[in-house]
Amino acid sequence: MDNTRAVELYDTTLRDGTQGEKINLSVQDKLLIAEKLDEFGADYIEGGWPSSNPKDEEFFTKAKKLNFRNARLAAFGSTARKLDNILNDPNLNGLLNSETPVITIFGKTWKAHSDRSLGISDEENAELIRQSVTRLKNEGREVLFDAEHFFDGYKDNPAFAMNMLLSAEEAGADRLVLCDTNGGSLPHEIHEIVTEVAASTSIPLGIHAHNDSELAVANSLAALRAGAMHVQGTVNGIGERCGNANLISIIPNVILKMDGRFCHRLQLKNLTSLSKFVYEILNLPPDTKAPFVGRSAFAHKGGIHVSAVLKESALYEHIDPTTVGNRQRVLVSELAGQSNIRYKARELGITLPEDNAELFRTIVSRIKKLEHEGFQFDVAEASFELLLRQEMGQFNPFFEIIESKVHIESGKNREPVDQALLKVEVNDEIELTAADGDGPVNALDKALRKALRTFYPEIRSIRLVDYKVRVLEERKGTSAKVRVLIETSNGENTWSTVGVSTNIIDASLQALSDSLNYFLFSCREKAEA
Repeated sequence: MDNTRAVELYDTTLRDGTQGEKINLSVQDKLLIAEKLDEFGADYIEGGWPSSNPKDEEFFTKAKKLNFRNARLAAFGSTARKLDNILNDPNLNGLLNSETPVITIFGKTWKAHSDRSLGISDEENAELIRQSVTRLKNEGREVLFDAEHFFDGYKDNPAFAMNMLLSAEEAGADRLVLCDTNGGSLPHEIHEIVTEVAASTSIPLGIHAHNDSELAVANSLAALRAGAMHVQGTVNGIGERCGNANLISIIPNVILKMDGRFCHRLQLKNLTSLSKFVYEILNLPPDTKAPFVGRSAFAHKGGIHVSAVLKESALYEHIDPTTVGNRQRVLVSELAGQSNIRYKARELGITLPEDNAELFRTIVSRIKKLEHEGFQFDVAEASFELLLRQEMGQFNPFFEIIESKVHIESGKNREPVDQALLKVEVNDEIELTAADGDGPVNALDKALRKALRTFYPEIRSIRLVDYKVRVLEERKGTSAKVRVLIETSNGENTWSTVGVSTNIIDASLQALSDSLNYFLFSCREKAEA
C-alpha cells in the first residue's frame, strides 16, 4: 500500500446498502445518516439512484439544504441505454437533475453481460461508456466509473474488460472503480488484477467488493495494497445478498494495521457509535460479534485470559478498544476465576477485600454451580451484581414473593384470559394482588408492580423492553428447564436479569424480581451517594 497517498472513503450505505433484505430507510433516515457520515469524515456519500424511485429524488432535493463539511454527495446510475439518444437519455438526465457535484455510473465490463444482457457489440458497449462519461463531464461533474463485474470479466476476457475501462478513462472519468459484483473473487486474485490494471491506466483506481465469499473486507484491503486509493463500502456491511464490504472493519485496518491514512481525518473514536447509530436508524439489533465495534469484540471469559488481560491487555487484545470507541469487558460464567470477579467488581464500583480468600472461593463456587444449572450471568449483569452484593452482605431483597398463581382460560369462540395472583411480603406486611395481562408473564409483571407501588412508587418509571426464553434441555421436551432473560429500562439506563426453572412462570418471576430489586437498590445507592 502506498502510504504517501491518502485513501478516499466512499460510502454507499444509502444506496447499495438499502438493497439488503429487511433494510428500509425513509428520506429522513437517509438525511440523518448522511449528516453522521459527513461528521465522521467520509469523502463521498452516495445518496441513491435518482431515476429509479421517488424516494431517492426527494432525498436529493432535500440534501441540497445540508451543509456538508467533508463529504461530496454522489448520485448513482447507469450508462445511457442507446447510442442514438445520449442527450435525451432519461437516466443521464435524472443524474444531472439531481445537481450533485459527483456522479457515479456503472457500465458492463464482462463480455457475457454485454453480449447476453444488452445484446450489443463490443464496440457499441465501449461507445456507450465513452459517450455517457463525456456527456456528464461536459456538464462539469466529477465522474466515477463503476466497472460492473470487472473481476469476473477480466478473468474471462482481459482484453474486453480493459477496453471498456480505457473507454471510460479516455472520456475523462475521474476514478475507475473495479467491482467484484458477484463477490466471488479471492484476495490474491484481486491483488494480481489490480496490480495489472494499475500498470495500464493513469487515473486513480477504486475497489467495490461484495461479501458473498466472506472476503469483501480482505479483498478491499488487497486492492489498496495493490495500488487502489479509493474504497467503497457500507456501514456494518449491509447490502444485497451477503452484503457489501464493511467500512467499519476496513477503516481501522487501514489506519491501525496498514499505517495508512484517509483524505479527511476520520473520527476513529466514534467508529463504534457510528455503527450503533446506523443499526438504530435501521431498527436492527447490533451485531455483538462484529470485529472492532461489537459488544463481544473485547470480551473475556476464561479465568486465565482475564488474569493475563489484567496484567497487560495487549496479550489478548489486538488493539486498544478505546481507539475505536469500544471498551474491554470481562464476563462472569462457569469459566470464571478470581480475576473475573475482581475485574467485574471494580467495573461495578464494588470494593472487595484483598485478604478474604474464602469469600472469593464461595462466590466463584456459587457462580459455577448456578451456571451449571442454566443461569447465564455474562448477559445478565444486574443479576450478577445482586448476587455479589448479597454474598458481601451489602444487599437484602426489598420484597419476597410468598406465593404465586396463574389462571389461564382459552377455548373455541372465546377470548383468552390470563390472570396472576400474588402474595408478596414487603416490610413485614403481606400484600395480595391480582392482575389481568396479555399472557401470563405480563399478568405477573402487572400484579407484582401493583403489590409494590404503594411502598416503592419509583417503579412506575421502569418498563420491560425485552423478554427471551431459551429451552435448555431440548431432549426432555416439555419438562425441560428454561432460561428467561429480561431487559428493563427506566429511560436512562438498561439492565438485564435472569431466571432458570423447569417452570417458565417461576423462571420469569425470578428474572422480574431481580429486575425490580436491582432498580430499587440502584435508587437507594444513588440517594445515599
